Amino acid sequence: MLEVNPGLIVWTIITFVLLLLVLRKFAWGPLIESLERREEHIRNSIERAEQARSEAEKMMEENRRRLASAEQEGQRILTESRALAEKLKDEIVEKANQQSRSMIEHAHHEIERAKEAALAALRGEVATLAIRVAEKILDETLDEKRHRKLIDSSLDTLPVN
Repeated sequence: MLEVNPGLIVWTIITFVLLLLVLRKFAWGPLIESLERREEHIRNSIERAEQARSEAEKMMEENRRRLASAEQEGQRILTESRALAEKLKDEIVEKANQQSRSMIEHAHHEIERAKEAALAALRGEVATLAIRVAEKILDETLDEKRHRKLIDSSLDTLPVN
């Protein structure tokens, strides 16, 4: 059945040790070296990824600050624009009010001048009519200058409405 052969055991151990030495020199050395290079490459990739993530976070923070600053600037500009618009509106309303007051005052002066001109024309007509009526009543021609002066002085004593 099973027999132990010491020569075979020795040769098996020698062959195994030789195989281990050959594998160590030709297989494990390059394999371990390859694994170490891969490990170094992975480590470098992780470091670069960490740096990129860190830079991305810094950029995001900077973008947030810029956005907040832009929003504040926008609000400031909006507030200033509203204030300027309100000021311009007030100036335009005030100018319009001044113009309307000026136009009303001008209209009052024009009405007063027209009234004075109408009254002067009316006085002249009344004087002329009074002289003509007096001529017809007296049936003679009167001195127009003298009578006009008399009628004007009479009209001046009348109350003005």
